[in-house]
Amino acid sequence: MRKSLHFSVSKVLVLFALQVAVVSAAQAKDMSQRLGVGFKNQFAADLPGLAAQYWPSADLGLSATVGIDTQTNNSKFGGMLKLYRVIYDEQNLNFYMGAGAGLLSQETSGRNESGFEVQAFTGVEFFLQGLENLGFSFETGIAITSMSSATRFRTFGDSPVRAGMTFYF
Repeated sequence: MRKSLHFSVSKVLVLFALQVAVVSAAQAKDMSQRLGVGFKNQFAADLPGLAAQYWPSADLGLSATVGIDTQTNNSKFGGMLKLYRVIYDEQNLNFYMGAGAGLLSQETSGRNESGFEVQAFTGVEFFLQGLENLGFSFETGIAITSMSSATRFRTFGDSPVRAGMTFYF
């Protein structure tokens, strides 16, 4: 019985190795010349925004995000530009790194502050089988936010609930 168990484990390992070899030979999700629109939660002020994302080539992407909240005495505005570079790709997933810079404005108790934010991040965008035009993205990284009153260094990460979603044309 011990010999048959060893033989079964060997079969499983060989099958796993073959599967990994086949998957690594698959083509990545090519996003070159694709434009997408969607939403992202990018800013330190917890401000979701509308985003446009464009991939001029298979491994280089650009995005612009604008977020607005006109709440009385607590309004917020943010605009961010980001640059993406795919560093690892799989069949339905692109793993990327990038940098972003943006402008922020926030009103708290009638007092308006403005400043900027700079980010360095890594993330993934994945596509479900059968939904090749809909990308879901998660990012994590570091950011420096400088407002009129203070400068803040922070780490950030998106949870599945706050992930971005982009529809590509």
